[in-house]
Order: sequence, then C-alpha cells, then structure tokens
Amino acid sequence: MEIGIGRRRIILALGGAAFGWPLGVSAQQPMPAVGFLHPGSAADWTDLVNAFRKGLNEQGFVEGRSVTIEYRWADNDYSRLSALSADLVRRGVAVIDTSGGIATVLAAKAATTTIPVVFEAGGDPVKTGLVSTLNRPDGNVTGISLMSIDLVAKRLELLHELAPAALNIGFLANTSGSNAEPELRELENAAQTLGRQIHVLSVQKESDFETVSVSLATQKVDALIVGADPLFTSHREKIVALIARLAIPAIYPFREYARAGGLLSFGASIGYANYLAGVYVGRILKGAKPADLPVQLPDRFEFVLNLKTAKTLGLTVPLPLLGRADEVIE
Repeated sequence: MEIGIGRRRIILALGGAAFGWPLGVSAQQPMPAVGFLHPGSAADWTDLVNAFRKGLNEQGFVEGRSVTIEYRWADNDYSRLSALSADLVRRGVAVIDTSGGIATVLAAKAATTTIPVVFEAGGDPVKTGLVSTLNRPDGNVTGISLMSIDLVAKRLELLHELAPAALNIGFLANTSGSNAEPELRELENAAQTLGRQIHVLSVQKESDFETVSVSLATQKVDALIVGADPLFTSHREKIVALIARLAIPAIYPFREYARAGGLLSFGASIGYANYLAGVYVGRILKGAKPADLPVQLPDRFEFVLNLKTAKTLGLTVPLPLLGRADEVIE
C-alpha cells in the first residue's frame, strides 16, 4: 500500500522525534556567561572593556550573540569585591575575568576553586601567590601580568634623569590596596642606591586626593611617583590636574596619564593586557583549561613623554631620554 509523500514526511518526522533524532530546527543552546570583575567604575574603563571584547571577538565570541558578559564594578570600594565575586559564582558564569589589581584576583580566587579565573594584574604572579608556576599554572587561575610593581624602580630612574636635583621623592600610594607595600619595598631599595628619600603619601579614597597638596608641601617633596593602583588610574585626570597645580615633576605607571597631561609614564599597556585576557577567556570557553594557558608577561613597555608639560615645568629634556621615548606628546 502506498503512502502519500506528505503523509510519509509526517510519519518520518514523528518517528525521528520519538527516537530523539534532531528535527529540522534544533533547539538553541544557551549562551555561555562570562563574569567581568573590576574594582573601578564602568564610566572610567570603556577602553578596557572594548579591548577585552576585541580579544573575545577574535575567538569567535560576540557579546549578545554568542556570549553574555556579567559586569560587576566595585566603584572603587575594594570591600565589595568579595560579595561581587560570590554573586558571579551564584550566577554560574563559565569564566571570571578579573582586572584592576591583585585584590580583585584574590577575591575571585577565594570565591571559587572550580570556575576558571583569568587575571590582568601587576607584580610577579608567583611572588604574590596567584599561581605556583608561570608555564603551567595550577588550580583554576591564569592570566596576564603587567609587572607594574617591578617597574617602579625604573620609573624612579627615569624621573631622576629628567629631574636630577629632586632629592625628596613622594610616593602616592593607595595604602588600602595590595600594590602599595611591594611597590614601596622596590622603590626604597632603588632610592637608597640613588641617594634619594621616599615620602609616602597615603590615599585610600577619592576624597583623600585634596589632602595630597598639603602633604606635599609639608614634606617638601621635589618630585612624585604615582603608584600603580586602579583607584588612581580611574581618577587619572583629577590626579594629573592636581599635580599640575603643584608644578612638580611626576611619573606615572601607564600611558593614559601622559595622554591626560602627565609628564612621564612607563609601563605595560593596560589595553593590550585586557585584549589578551579576552583571548584567554575565549580559549577557555572553547575548552582550554587554565593549566593549558601559561601566564603571559609583557613583551614590551611604553615610555611616554609629554613635552608640553615638561616645557610648562621649565624642564629641559635630555636628548638621550627624548630619544628613548616610544611616544612624545607635544
């Protein structure tokens, strides 16, 4: 007995469904969710987020189409990081990206031992306890180190070249953050070699910035080194404007400060580190384990000199120093 073509198609379709065979239109799989944890505020870090998305995109993940991103911003309140990390774990994200310093990574690491954590942080990740080895990280953590803590001695040398008469050097540090203590140790060792004195200027929140000018005058600081801390980078324009009013030479950890009018900056690229983190997150979403992804160290550092600010301060830039600059802002 013949069965009509239309009826045959219906029977085949029903039979396929009964045996669990895929129908013409397969059920859509839910998009994986990525946690994005940062101690700063969203308005101050749009470039960072764009760089992270670019890395994700290159791995085939586009926000809103093939991946969702759960943003958690602490708005410069470090005490919120633990609760925000726990919230991402409850949300069941597939990976947590942590940017903005060691404290952020440690908060995520304390919240989960199973969800992969990708970091962008300053300092040696082995010394700071983020991983036990660089080549094959253990546990659920890997990422990119900016080595910003280790570069503070080099910043002092560059500042000394431009302002050799400066004997009393101020160090602007967020003493509630995790970078201040190791940075200060590195800085004091370098200062001893150069015969310079270091004076710590403590800032723990945005409202403390206005007290810096009083501290600088009281301690008779000749020049300033700004610590590598997300609180400062978030408020870089305010800090640069404050130091401009005081008319003293200063060096900063990232090029974003020099572009905002700061005199000198030396450090790794924050944007590039976050791009690499996006790549790592994408690879983990594809099945890679943190142990498969070695911790990456910077292969290049950016030395930026703002010649306009140097002229305003009446400083003559030595030609060798000028020649070493990766970027000169005029």
